[in-house]
Amino acid sequence: MDRTAQLVARPAEYAVVYDPATPPGPPHHATRHHATADHASARPGAPHTGASHRAPRAGALRRRAADVLAGNWTGTSTVPSPGLYPHQWSWDSAFIAIGLRHVSPHRAQTELETLLDAQWGDGRIPHIVFNPSVPLDAYFPSPDFWRSSTAGRAAGAPRTVQTSGIVQPPVHALAVWLVHRADPGLSRARGFLARMYPRLAAWHRYLLHRRDLGGGGLVSVVHPWEQGMDNAPSWDTPLARVTPAPARSFRRADLDHGAPEDRPTDLDYGRYVRLATEYRDGGYADGGHAGNHGAAAGGRGVGDYRAGGHDGRVHEGSGHGVGGGEFAVEDPSFNALLIASEHALARIAHELGAAGTARHARAERLTAALVERLWDPAEGMFFCRDLRGGDPDPGRDQRGGEADRSRGPRGGHPEPGGRPPAGALIRERGVSGLVPLLLPGLPREVAAGLVRTLRGPHFGLGGATRLAPSYDLLGEEFDPHRYWRGPAWFNTSWLLERGLRQHGEQAGADALRRAVLEIADSSDFAEYVDPYTGEACGATGFSWTAALTLDLLHDDTTSGTAVTPAAARALTPGPVVRNTAASGPTSATVTPNPGAGAMTSGVAVANPVAGEATSSTAVTYPSPGATTSGPRITASADSTDSTDSTDSAEITALKGGDRG
Repeated sequence: MDRTAQLVARPAEYAVVYDPATPPGPPHHATRHHATADHASARPGAPHTGASHRAPRAGALRRRAADVLAGNWTGTSTVPSPGLYPHQWSWDSAFIAIGLRHVSPHRAQTELETLLDAQWGDGRIPHIVFNPSVPLDAYFPSPDFWRSSTAGRAAGAPRTVQTSGIVQPPVHALAVWLVHRADPGLSRARGFLARMYPRLAAWHRYLLHRRDLGGGGLVSVVHPWEQGMDNAPSWDTPLARVTPAPARSFRRADLDHGAPEDRPTDLDYGRYVRLATEYRDGGYADGGHAGNHGAAAGGRGVGDYRAGGHDGRVHEGSGHGVGGGEFAVEDPSFNALLIASEHALARIAHELGAAGTARHARAERLTAALVERLWDPAEGMFFCRDLRGGDPDPGRDQRGGEADRSRGPRGGHPEPGGRPPAGALIRERGVSGLVPLLLPGLPREVAAGLVRTLRGPHFGLGGATRLAPSYDLLGEEFDPHRYWRGPAWFNTSWLLERGLRQHGEQAGADALRRAVLEIADSSDFAEYVDPYTGEACGATGFSWTAALTLDLLHDDTTSGTAVTPAAARALTPGPVVRNTAASGPTSATVTPNPGAGAMTSGVAVANPVAGEATSSTAVTYPSPGATTSGPRITASADSTDSTDSTDSAEITALKGGDRG
């Protein structure tokens, strides 16, 4: 087979439920791959929710969710909550885009483009992008705490926008792919995937090369805020080693918007501030594991890493983590979302003309590493691994019996050379340990164990609870109202619904979907809820709750409802003047989007797939190396990541572009 034939040959498809098998049509006639609530409600013993009663409520719910997103839109991005969280948050924007694609694919693209415009030169996507029009005292830690443009200079922090210096879970490639699928014609005409791919590749490369602190291939978080579940009991043990910052050294703005008993404690907050301060004062430098760095990722070691777009310096650690930091944890949810996004990045590469098989293979290797290092078959779930924690009883393995020396103590296969995995598992049952159910490549017995645990006494889904709690119902630290120490969250419920469906648990997925929609409705799109009662906690009118409601409503195409034209116009971006060279022309004219049945911006495009022009203005398809504003990042052929090099070279060869 000649080279061109090799490059365009289509690999076997990976069937995953968060990736529709066929491009969706308009909402009323979409090809459906999920069972509807009507079909589920026809099962014996299921509550009756006939279409005649559900349709008007579904329509009203859809409109209210769209109104929340319109109200939280700033002009370039969506805030999670105007009072409590008045800036752009990284994984929030990814979840928001996943739902927003159903009513405005163009604005969903803009959401992600705005976030990635703030990407650092070393590849990291910061967890907050600050809005300069918001007063400094409206949120803490504020831009003057993070000092990204100065403290992060060596790591390539952008000069024109202020950000934090830590990261959040990598849901972004999955969001980019799903947004593309909502309107492939618009996406191709705007060069959306071609502009996003090198940035997403750099983001994954940063995580896999700079954050493999344990040397076993998994990514570590260096602050509880990075994992997204800020005050989960899983962090109590590693945080206990951190000396808290004095309470007088900072002022918490979150307590102005929520009850103190529902928020993290002052002691926890002092430790968060201490960790962030030390990371900042170390120049946001990351340390890597000296030796087996990037094994599961297929990399060649931290010393060889070169990220496009900054000074190229490598800030190597001592093998003891980030800047000598006391907190380094391998988290199952963070790594599972990276794996899901690797599968999505393979789809993106495939769409751009590369095979994408190397990325699927890397996702499979990462899945194997996740199971080997964090899975406990006796408990039926994944646990966090504290890389700074010692093994309290090295003579016994994680399953309660004598250690199998061929596998290493405390669970997991040994490292190369027969070394046991570093650190110790943190034996706190949190919802993070169930999120890997999302992955298509899990061994059957692992998926079955997760489902049993989800339905068992510790989480009670479908019995004691309708939404999975964030923490063990039977745990000593369980509190149904305190942030991530017990309440149920809508983003984790969405991930679990996808996971149940992925592994053939259709009835359970249908029931969870119904519960999410009903509780989102009754709680006024709450930030989180009491897992027993569904009582609203935290902020209401929360953006990702509204967005994921839209996504789950989109699965139900029987209700005959749609967003009103007025709501669609409110969700449509106005003139976007930034990055016009890379993004193509935009305007405030609103035109129907026939691909997704929603309103989008009036971009004058030619559909490269159907060949049908919607206007006379041409939009060029940018080369894969093209970037928007901010630090220049490319997935160039000199990258040490062979997966990136292969895909980038193939995409460039097929598109005839310049990697730059």
